[in-house]
Amino acid sequence: QVQLVESGGGWVQPGDSLRLSCQASGRTFLNYAVGWFRQAPRKEREFVAAISRNGNITPYADSVEGRFTISRDNSKNMVYLQMNSLEPEDTATYYCALLYEEKGWSPVNSDYWGPGTQVTVSS
Repeated sequence: QVQLVESGGGWVQPGDSLRLSCQASGRTFLNYAVGWFRQAPRKEREFVAAISRNGNITPYADSVEGRFTISRDNSKNMVYLQMNSLEPEDTATYYCALLYEEKGWSPVNSDYWGPGTQVTVSS
């Protein structure tokens, strides 16, 4: 019943920045933490960052710590991922998903994922 849509991906050069957005439908969004994941070709899906319901807890993967910032605006059902100092290793399809923060930031449901947005970092 919940629908998530990512946007903001694109092609950039190393060192550039991108801001990804995750738009969620329905009031259910307010009841969950939200996370960003990414998957590169021939690689497993990887956790990137998450944000609690109130936005006060924001864990990050070691690979993006200090470069990426996750935020949310509950009044707009929006979650953002500001990505700075992008590297070729950041190239992947980025997905947002609803999470259980009380269960180790695990996904709520297989249906609570967006279709993804492509990020390509290359010279």
